[in-house]
Amino acid sequence: MSQVAAAPPNRKSRQPAFTPDPARWRILVVILASLFMSLVGVSIVNVALPSIQQGLQASQSDLQWVLSGYALMFGVVLVSAGRAGDIMGRGGLFLIGTVIFTLSSIASGLAPDAPWLNAARFVQGIGSGMLSPQGIGMIQQYFRGAERGRAFGYLGTVVGFSVAVGPVFGGLLIQLGGHDLGWRLTFLINVPIGIATIVLGFKWFPRPLLFFKKNPDLPAMQQGVLRSLDPIGAILLALAVLCILLPFVEARGSPATWLFLLAGLALIFIWVKWERRYARLGGSPMVDLDIFRIPSFTNGTTLMTLYFLGMTSVWVLVAMYAQLGAGKSALEAGLVGVPSALLSAYAADWAGKRIVRFGRRIVIAGLLLALVGLGLSILVVWLSDKGIISFWWLLLTLSFIGLAQGYVISPNQALTLAEVPLSYAGSSGAILQTGQRIGSSVGIAVITAAAFAALDATASWGAAIIIGMSVVALVVLVTLAVGIKDLLDRG
Repeated sequence: MSQVAAAPPNRKSRQPAFTPDPARWRILVVILASLFMSLVGVSIVNVALPSIQQGLQASQSDLQWVLSGYALMFGVVLVSAGRAGDIMGRGGLFLIGTVIFTLSSIASGLAPDAPWLNAARFVQGIGSGMLSPQGIGMIQQYFRGAERGRAFGYLGTVVGFSVAVGPVFGGLLIQLGGHDLGWRLTFLINVPIGIATIVLGFKWFPRPLLFFKKNPDLPAMQQGVLRSLDPIGAILLALAVLCILLPFVEARGSPATWLFLLAGLALIFIWVKWERRYARLGGSPMVDLDIFRIPSFTNGTTLMTLYFLGMTSVWVLVAMYAQLGAGKSALEAGLVGVPSALLSAYAADWAGKRIVRFGRRIVIAGLLLALVGLGLSILVVWLSDKGIISFWWLLLTLSFIGLAQGYVISPNQALTLAEVPLSYAGSSGAILQTGQRIGSSVGIAVITAAAFAALDATASWGAAIIIGMSVVALVVLVTLAVGIKDLLDRG
């Protein structure tokens, strides 16, 4: 696997020689702290929804938008924010995103009613969408070779740990603070982490990272900032992502909302035409479409979209089965995923240190482990539903899925972005993340719909979860085929 960023076909520019920055590990600490805050902020909210409903007298629609509003805005701003970081400097936008996320966490925690909370969650999604691609771009910018694999491994460890502690910590805060104060603490807990991240960023980031600047990797004729940001391309893509995501996050709304999906696909077509025309006219397009000629990027982005389309739904299914099928509490439902998340953190670190040696084979091994975990979990649900074994055997079977996540997500990120030019590091990483968001939204809508259809037909939560996990397994099989294709493409 090549670890030096290579240009897409037909690109004459060469990447400058790389000299490791002595501050790179401190920069990584700041990046991981902020991403940990945003990830915990997502996972912790899921267990707080019943308390939010009681504390604010919120409707089911209000609760849906507590989650959906954040997800929508996060997906909409990702690629635009990533490209802005490529052009104007990633460090400054990273800290601005962190400030926005922290302030909106305060606004969420102090919300007097549901509309206020939903507005704050929209803003929180914008902040997270701004900081996330900058973090990925800075890892690409400051690390190469085996060190880049280690850095992405540490990122995977943070992802796994945040997924593990978020629901459990949220349950404890709600238990300690009660139904009114407890859910507010799940937002306010982000504030000290955000403040610490901002302070360390100003202290540890190299000075050029803290200020907007023109990207030296772009040709001189393209140095006009507004022109380089490609505002028309940014608006078209943002609208396209919004239209594609909206029907899935609002899946229980009017059937007419599915017309937005057609509009989103049409906007994607228009956006591609615009980007090609803009490049022909000598502009700097929002996304260099030549990166899709790099097999590792195209295969890796497809793999990650499919993986999130399937595997994200596993935890939704488990949470439903734990509380509605097995009669467990929200805290118990959170605890069942802890071993899996901790093993995911360990596996990500292990894989990150070996990604240069084993490459795509690590990802393929992870997908095979996911299939093993899904098969065993289906068996446990079937036997538990018959009263033969305990529900808690899922602690063991879901651990295989945790190992799979560690072997798939961060290693695939490193492999997918390895040959992308540094001048498009932020926007290409954001494309990868946008694929994850679209995959998650589509998967949760489709797979939970299949589970609920099975529930209506059988009146059995066990049967519903088995059907849902079987659909996930089919998606993972397709994902495995993409991984094998990428391995063969790499020779």
